[in-house]
Amino acid sequence: MSLKCAIDLCIPDIIHNYGQSMPLSKLIASLPIHPSKTCFVSRLMQILVHSGFFSQHSDDSKQEVSYALTGASELLLRSTPLFSTWFTNDEPTPFHAQNGMTFWDYAGREPKLNHLFNDAMSNDTRLISNVMIEKCKGVLEGLESLVDVGGGTGTMVKAIAQSFLL
Repeated sequence: MSLKCAIDLCIPDIIHNYGQSMPLSKLIASLPIHPSKTCFVSRLMQILVHSGFFSQHSDDSKQEVSYALTGASELLLRSTPLFSTWFTNDEPTPFHAQNGMTFWDYAGREPKLNHLFNDAMSNDTRLISNVMIEKCKGVLEGLESLVDVGGGTGTMVKAIAQSFLL
């Protein structure tokens, strides 16, 4: 209910448009709420900070808290309606809708992202390879050859080959 309330009141957009950490008093003044309800905004924001949707900062000189967006609340901005836009057009993926190309084409142009992605996939594969090898022993025992068609760094095929001495 608190998150829906924040979205309905456009709190993420109001803070984003402010351009920096927004003091509570300025946030309250920007909200389309009845004056008798202003005392409850701080409670709403406390719940949203606790849930990770906003961050809270204290300014000792003014003795007033201020709020900033987090990665989670940036996804709530109306100015970047990634998924709703994607559902209404013919783009194949939300990534393509946002970037004008597939993830693979984008990663091919960004070596840092490509390296990060391959590292992530290798780490994930290392995490599951032991379990997969243990649970699929009957399928894997007796193999005489193995072809890796997945691309990437070959982490899974290396683990299988080492386990079954291929």
